[in-house]
Amino acid sequence: MSNNDKNTKSNNNKPMIVPLPNGPLYLINDREAKVIENLVNSKDEKLSNIQGIALCRCGASKNKPFCDGTHSIIGFSSKNNEDNNNNKVASKRRKSYVGKKITIHDNRNICSHAAECVNNLPSIFRLNQRPWIDPDDETIAIEKIIETIRKCPSGALSYSIDDIEYRDYDGKPLVKVDKNGPYMISGGIELIGEAEFPDDVSTEHYTLCRCGASNNKPFCNGSHSTINFKDDKN
Repeated sequence: MSNNDKNTKSNNNKPMIVPLPNGPLYLINDREAKVIENLVNSKDEKLSNIQGIALCRCGASKNKPFCDGTHSIIGFSSKNNEDNNNNKVASKRRKSYVGKKITIHDNRNICSHAAECVNNLPSIFRLNQRPWIDPDDETIAIEKIIETIRKCPSGALSYSIDDIEYRDYDGKPLVKVDKNGPYMISGGIELIGEAEFPDDVSTEHYTLCRCGASNNKPFCNGSHSTINFKDDKN
């Protein structure tokens, strides 16, 4: 097998997420088709298919995080309001806070309100102040700022040093179900279908709505906090 063949096979086996229209998020962990037990065609031939899991994103499944079909009963819509039905609108909400040694980029439209920034560095990320980010607190080491930015699960925060932006990090592909919050995606799991990433956000780590209330679907925009979304089983 050539290196190109190996790379192609590796890419084909990489996990991906497909947001189904008005339905769940379909997580495909293995794109290589495998035989499905107890299923044959009319010729008694075994059938193969890729393996996937349907994850609830309407917020109403009784078996969270898995989909149980409730989205069809409640009439869940994966569409956003007319003023936000193009996910590229997120680019318009990105602001850059230029400091002497570091520039911090912030995109409010995809913030999942995990509060890692304000909880870890309140002197840099100043809740209820304007401007709310001050990159020039000389009592805080640049390394600490970078460490805090890297904790942002949504990719809303990134940083630049010497005009080079850093927003993607190395990691194992993983979907983490946040407590009463979104799906936290990391490790470069591919998102395909209805979703379209803005040009200036991370595709390596991001958060996807599972409460059903985001107006930036399939991305989380923090609406789970507004509607007091609960998942007692997680």
